[in-house]
Amino acid sequence: MNLKAKTRYGLSSGTVITLRCPACHQKGVLESMGINDLVIGPGSNAMKTIGLRRCPDPTCCNLIFFVYDSVTRRLEDSYPAERIDFDATSIPPPILKSFEEAITCHAQSCFVAASMLIRKTLEALCHDKGAAGETLRGRLKSLRSKVVLPEELHEGMDAIRLLGNDAAHIESRAYDQVGQTEVEAGIEFTKEILKAFYQYSNLLGRLKALNIKT
Repeated sequence: MNLKAKTRYGLSSGTVITLRCPACHQKGVLESMGINDLVIGPGSNAMKTIGLRRCPDPTCCNLIFFVYDSVTRRLEDSYPAERIDFDATSIPPPILKSFEEAITCHAQSCFVAASMLIRKTLEALCHDKGAAGETLRGRLKSLRSKVVLPEELHEGMDAIRLLGNDAAHIESRAYDQVGQTEVEAGIEFTKEILKAFYQYSNLLGRLKALNIKT
C-alpha cells in the first residue's frame, strides 16, 4: 500500500494553541498570523496540524512554530521550545548561566545533560559562597556552616548532587533512569535553593523599605 499517496494535506486556521511564550515567559492563547495551518493525515483524518503563531503580548510578538497532534488534542512540539519559568533576580551570572542551560536542555528533552547542568549550578553556588571541599559532597557540607537553611533544602542539594552524578557516569545503574520527571523535580528544587540564597533577602529589603509600622 502506498501510504504517501493516501496522505491528505489540507489547510486549517482554527487550532487553538496555548503555551508559555519562550521569550517573555507569559502564558496565554497564541494569536494566529492570518496564515492557514497545514493539516496532515491519512484519507480524511487529520493527524497533525503544523503552523505558526505569535505571542499576544504587544511588547513581545515572538513567533512560534508548532506541531499539534489532532488525535490526542495536545501540543506535540514547538520552536522555540516552551521553557520552565523562573525568577532570575539577583542570581550571579555564572550560576544563572548554568541553570538557564539546564532549563534549555530540559526544553529540548535532553534530560541527562540537564541533570548534569543542575549539578554544575550547585558547583557554581558553592564557589560563589566560598564553600571548600575536595568533592561537591564536601563543599555542600561546608555550605551548611555558612548559611542557615531549612534541613530539607540541604537534603535536597545532596539529592541533586547524586542526580547529576548518576547522569555523568555511564556505569551508574541509574544512568538510563534520568528522565523528564527526575529533571523537573531537580529544577523545581534548585529554584527554591536559589531563592533562599539570593532572593529572600532582597524581598525582605523591599518590605523594610516600605517602612510598615504597627
